[in-house]
Amino acid sequence: MKIFKIHILNFVVLAILFGASSCSKEIFTEINTDRNRPSSVSTPSLLVSAQKQLVDALRSENINYRGAQLFSQYFSQNIYTDPSRYQIPTSYSDSYWTAMYRALNNLDEIIKLNSEDKTKALAAAGTAGTNANQIAIVRILKAYAFHSLTDVFGDIPYQSYGNKDESFEALQQNPDNLTPKYASQEKIYKDILNELKEASDTLLKYNSSITFGKSDIIYGGSNTKWAKFANSLRLRLANRIKDKEQQLAKTHFEDAIDKGVFTSNADNAVFKYSSSSPNEAPLYRATVIANRTDFAVSNVIVETLQGKRGPFSTPDPRLQKFARPVSGTTDYFGQPYGLPLAAGNIFPVDKISLPGEIINAANYGEVLQEYAEVQFILAEYNNWDQVAYEKGVRASLEKWGVSTADIASYIQTLESANQETVLSQKYIALYNQGIEAWSEIRRTGYPLFLIKKGDVTWTGVFNGSNVTYRFEPEVETTIPNRLVYPLKEQSTNKNNYQDALTQQGDDVISTRIWWNR
Repeated sequence: MKIFKIHILNFVVLAILFGASSCSKEIFTEINTDRNRPSSVSTPSLLVSAQKQLVDALRSENINYRGAQLFSQYFSQNIYTDPSRYQIPTSYSDSYWTAMYRALNNLDEIIKLNSEDKTKALAAAGTAGTNANQIAIVRILKAYAFHSLTDVFGDIPYQSYGNKDESFEALQQNPDNLTPKYASQEKIYKDILNELKEASDTLLKYNSSITFGKSDIIYGGSNTKWAKFANSLRLRLANRIKDKEQQLAKTHFEDAIDKGVFTSNADNAVFKYSSSSPNEAPLYRATVIANRTDFAVSNVIVETLQGKRGPFSTPDPRLQKFARPVSGTTDYFGQPYGLPLAAGNIFPVDKISLPGEIINAANYGEVLQEYAEVQFILAEYNNWDQVAYEKGVRASLEKWGVSTADIASYIQTLESANQETVLSQKYIALYNQGIEAWSEIRRTGYPLFLIKKGDVTWTGVFNGSNVTYRFEPEVETTIPNRLVYPLKEQSTNKNNYQDALTQQGDDVISTRIWWNR
């Protein structure tokens, strides 16, 4: 299973001109370092590639736009509608699995270079930062990658920095372990929480330090911001498992809040892409570069923001940020979600709303976690607290660039906080963060206004006849609980694959993962 071998990116392809508009000459030099001489590779150059690999995988066309964005009903396909109805090719699993483990291998290489006696002095040279700080930041990124993988598949091969559990066999080398065991999601979640805590504690000891410098696209090397991200991510994970591990979740909640979580949008974890080829954002590559228009904004999110669906009656000013008006008009019309294949192109592209210019920009900043989400988590944790709820809504509006006057007007008429309104606003705020939105839908069952099996998705006149289309999934009856494992696991890692099925359940999309049982 070669995904567990070190895969070093071709840095000629990754000649990244990140930053406001471009990287420094030093970054450009690092990116083009000869990858055939590992001993001379700087850890900052490894970091910039691994961050991009991680976000590329997370927001790839298959897993995000043809998967989680559809499951969450943010997008709807206007040509090929099978994935909207849960007919999901196994290639989606394979490409995501492979890409994310490739990123993990590059991240793990940074830890090795900072840990081994013969390389750690060189790894800490220049502006890279101390060995301990580099390792701490990489532990956070690895935790994020594994968290995303396990939320998609359930039990997976896993590796920990601080825990040598015998079931944590991923990424092992010298000698290579091409058939690693699968760790249970329960163990993975508990260990990730601990990894994040320890990493944050390390960074807070040196909170004024800069690590990796400009090679850190997400935070520019700020130890303080990385520590906040680790603690905010702990809130997300603890919230997800609080019904399974109440005391553990409470402990991490209290400790994370005490040590510092996001306090404004300035803390958001964002990977900003470049306007320069070949480093444009994933959606831009899938639409503009590929010259395709088969991703439209769904009628579900459009009608919700228009105040026609769900618990909110006031038109939401984020609509004009999320979507484009119908060509030649100022009106918005969402592509009906989950139409049968024969009716997928019932509406021409110039009659529906396509993704907005903000998220479809070449240099879009992909969000890993944001302040609004933290406030919605706190609202839930504090029995649907009104203050945190309003802070979350305001933060989302501000992040999307809504005017101060429109924000004040919207907040003034906002429905009061309760389970439905808080989780529905959280759903809106997670727009374009497909896997996290899909996970929250699985965890909570909200929002209630999503289209379900048997619901009318569109009714009207088509080809001179009155027609009504209902949502009829091709596979199963409800939103997928997971994706199936890559086919290659069945052949190259057969024994451990079968052990995982014995522990978790059949390798089908209806099998619930641990935190969702």
